[in-house]
Amino acid sequence: MQEFEELPIAGEIVQSLKEMGFREMFPIQAAAMLPLLQGRDVIGQAKTGTGKTAAFGVPMLQKIDKSLDAVQGLVLVPTRELAVQVASDFNRFGKYLSVKSLPVYGGQPIYGQMDALQSTVHIVVGTPGRVIDHLSRGTLVLDRVSFVVLDEADRMLDMGFREDIELLLGRTPSDRQTAMFSATMPDEIMSMASRHMYNPEKILVSRDEIAVEEIEQMYRQVDPERKFQALCDILNNQSVRRALIFCSTKIGADRLGYRLSRVRRDVAIIHGDLTQAQRERALDNFRKGRVRFLVATDVASRGLDIEGVTHVVNYDVPSDPLLYFHRIGRTGRAGASGVAVTLVSRYEMMDLKRIQGMTNTRMHQLPGQMDMRPEREPSPHYRSVPWARAPR
Repeated sequence: MQEFEELPIAGEIVQSLKEMGFREMFPIQAAAMLPLLQGRDVIGQAKTGTGKTAAFGVPMLQKIDKSLDAVQGLVLVPTRELAVQVASDFNRFGKYLSVKSLPVYGGQPIYGQMDALQSTVHIVVGTPGRVIDHLSRGTLVLDRVSFVVLDEADRMLDMGFREDIELLLGRTPSDRQTAMFSATMPDEIMSMASRHMYNPEKILVSRDEIAVEEIEQMYRQVDPERKFQALCDILNNQSVRRALIFCSTKIGADRLGYRLSRVRRDVAIIHGDLTQAQRERALDNFRKGRVRFLVATDVASRGLDIEGVTHVVNYDVPSDPLLYFHRIGRTGRAGASGVAVTLVSRYEMMDLKRIQGMTNTRMHQLPGQMDMRPEREPSPHYRSVPWARAPR
């Protein structure tokens, strides 16, 4: 099957998918949707940006009984941003079905969520801690849940949510349908699957396919004191229409964002120490094009689906190679192409070599080795560079 019309799903879902621009299915959708629609448990490993949300969202929506005023679907995600995004996608997929999806997450007052749960909600998308909080207060009941999805399962385990996930799975009916989606498949994921899933369909990709082929990967060696000038060199190229710039620490993101704002007006910052309102405002401004450049820590490297990101710049090289692939996956999404540029100091070369060892995709070295000349503050119109070419 290549098109959504071939699936046994409601015409209302097909109509909403068409309006959203979905035509042919991406590989994870073509592989996972039919087993899920048939009631099978599924373990899915897929690259970022390949349509995972629709892969599990469409089957879950199809199975909702609208005559039943109860939560029937539960999606667990690692971050509040992903909860908001997935719930929004569900509401868009099912807008002609009158199926209500609600995000629940920490970082905002719980009472608004409690009020929302008093009305009809069919699907809850939430972070494990806040879902447990609602359970303990009696504002959420999982007795009628028939479908559970763990999205970004490896990330949730990395964040220490294992016991919370085990508790929540234990509070849902034993005959539920379960799906796990993850970028990687460590032993811990497979162990959890063996305890909580029944004969799951395994849809896996090889380690070498984690990097997205549509992304042109580059790196440039620079002296640490000249990284900022190299970054401005990149951002002033006309082909860089919208860029995510990743730093490894919150302090580093703040410092870079402040420094960059002195030479550009179209910059926003997002990291974990900002309030929920500040983070949502930064993301909204970036999504709507009010700012072209978003300086971020890895809170933004997983799961967020932001259209039109032409470039990702790694201002700091991540020490965890998998974080590199999750970062660059913010561009080249949904079949589009993109460019990822990594600025590498002499102290980060070993981290870069570990990243290169995890993929067969070639990473091109850009001209311009470490430059030890004193750095000057770039002007807002600092010269552009020919190699930061536009996506094909």
